[in-house]
Amino acid sequence: MKTIDVRNVSFSFGAEDVIGNISFTCEKDEFVSIVGPSGCGKSTLLRIISGLTKPTGGKVFFMGNEVNEPTMGISFVFQDFALLPWLTNIENVKLGFSRMNISDEEKEKKAKTILENFGLQGFEDSYPNVLSGGMKQRVGVARALASDPKVLLMDEPFSSLDELTADTLRNDVLYQLKSEEMPVNAVIMVTHNVEEAVQLSDKIVVLSPKPSKVREVLKIDLPRPRNRRSKAFVKIIDEVFAILAH
Repeated sequence: MKTIDVRNVSFSFGAEDVIGNISFTCEKDEFVSIVGPSGCGKSTLLRIISGLTKPTGGKVFFMGNEVNEPTMGISFVFQDFALLPWLTNIENVKLGFSRMNISDEEKEKKAKTILENFGLQGFEDSYPNVLSGGMKQRVGVARALASDPKVLLMDEPFSSLDELTADTLRNDVLYQLKSEEMPVNAVIMVTHNVEEAVQLSDKIVVLSPKPSKVREVLKIDLPRPRNRRSKAFVKIIDEVFAILAH
């Protein structure tokens, strides 16, 4: 069974067609990136997959069930961190438990463990304003993972970070997601960064300008960790850019 199945999804904003007709799947244990020109509806598509936005046409299925609203089992990491500044970091993570029937003691223990896994021990009771951008996004990812989701959706999660911080966080997130202790078995990420997509993904969905359609789906079979200077890596980057420029 496909973890996420996007079938003939379209979306219009007023009289403007943003998403034309998009279909693709995300299988178990796949990391899928969505790339395309600015304004082609990548973030809107991700919100449709999450159940936050209803499509004009088509359907999305999660584990065989149609997605009509935000669904337990699917979590979202936002580009701008989306942390509540009046809550401590551990309180922000605990928001991820809001729909889970577990005790306060369990929430506390689990939140501390997740923050520790992302290198944030000692910052549990601090507020987001004392954190760097990279640390804030670690809290955002930790909160998204708190509810034990099967699917993690990420909307340009590293774009607001400097390249060194972003690269470190990419590797940390990938390591955590590949851990056997993590329940996540599928990731869909929107990004403008083609190199980032090739570095992280098992599959890249390349979209056309709006009203967007799937131009091509590329399978990435390079072994991990990936050498970004290798000829094979650079060749795939060039291939993605060629499709985007078509």
